[in-house]
Amino acid sequence: MTSENTKAYLPWIDFLRILACFMVLISHSCDAFVGTFDNSSTFHQGVFWGSIVRACVPLFAMMSGILLFPVKTDLATFYKKRIGRIIVPLIFWSIVLPIAFFVYLNFIKSSPSALIDMNNFTMQATITKIYTAIFNFNYDTTPLWYMYMLIGLYLIIPIIGSWLKQATKKDIHYFLAFWMVTLLIPYIKMIAPTLGYVGNYEQMGIWGVCNWNEFGTFYYFSGFLGYIVLAYYLVNYPFQWSITKTIAIALPLFIVGFLATFFGFLATQKYYPGNYANLEVIWYFCNINVAFMTIALFLVVQKLKIPESKWIKRLSSATFGIYLAHFIIVQALTDIFLPIPTLPATLKIFSIALLGFSLSFLITKLMDSNSTTRRLSNKRILMEIPKYFAVV
Repeated sequence: MTSENTKAYLPWIDFLRILACFMVLISHSCDAFVGTFDNSSTFHQGVFWGSIVRACVPLFAMMSGILLFPVKTDLATFYKKRIGRIIVPLIFWSIVLPIAFFVYLNFIKSSPSALIDMNNFTMQATITKIYTAIFNFNYDTTPLWYMYMLIGLYLIIPIIGSWLKQATKKDIHYFLAFWMVTLLIPYIKMIAPTLGYVGNYEQMGIWGVCNWNEFGTFYYFSGFLGYIVLAYYLVNYPFQWSITKTIAIALPLFIVGFLATFFGFLATQKYYPGNYANLEVIWYFCNINVAFMTIALFLVVQKLKIPESKWIKRLSSATFGIYLAHFIIVQALTDIFLPIPTLPATLKIFSIALLGFSLSFLITKLMDSNSTTRRLSNKRILMEIPKYFAVV
């Protein structure tokens, strides 16, 4: 390991950020194709690409794990600096996106997407979406779910950071082992009824979860916290493998994770057609198959010799704005490409994603040119990755 005082720019971090952001756009470009649930070739292509990029959000979380540890400020300063930056963009986009969807769908173009119900895009529905944003995101603001989650991570990071300062390598192994157990819980819950488990008081939770308790045995080791601890571990205790050995290990890991995700989704669709609650279990960001794909991609990118590039830095600095602005743009592009009968679904998906990425980039750069709107698209809010940082 290098000295705590050594600072270095790592281009692979910027590259990973761009890759994860583009994967998010591919994921949302698949939504209308998956949402048909008609078991057609179009549906299967949507599920294929939606499954293959499922590691997108965990990769973002892992970047926070690389760069926010160790926490060198007091709790109040950390919260003010990190969470304070999130609140303004969260409020702004919670207002702007519902208005943009309302204007677009009512005055510009109707949508052929099965995901769009115009009853949800009336003036009254739009007003309701805006003021209920204090409770949660809605369809129009789907990408903002990450912002709510990120605030939660920021709340716990200084606390877990204090533990990491004195934790041994073996201590972290124990934490990650318990976290791995939580990645299996969604499937254990699905399997339990087939073995005769009937739950209690009409609640099918396991290991202490019931109507009066949401927090089961492994709750405190679960979720995205595991990804940020894992990233800290992989950077501070890197595997001394060659790039060839890394790929030889990571590729089968990714393939296993992808096959479980893709065929698991299709199998779930067969028995629970169009049932989002069950289908999303296979696509959970915090399940074992998605974790396999995430770890594989992280290990390979970590080993890549990415040269320093102005374009990589430029694209990387725009990823926060791209992430926030892309959803309405992807919707509009989907409405253009979806009805074209001559294009295969895969080509439509990548056309939507590439154009969506490009247009969102232009919007982000435009916002970045103004000192006021720059606060709403600054990359540091989402991933908190400065150009130079300490490598412990």
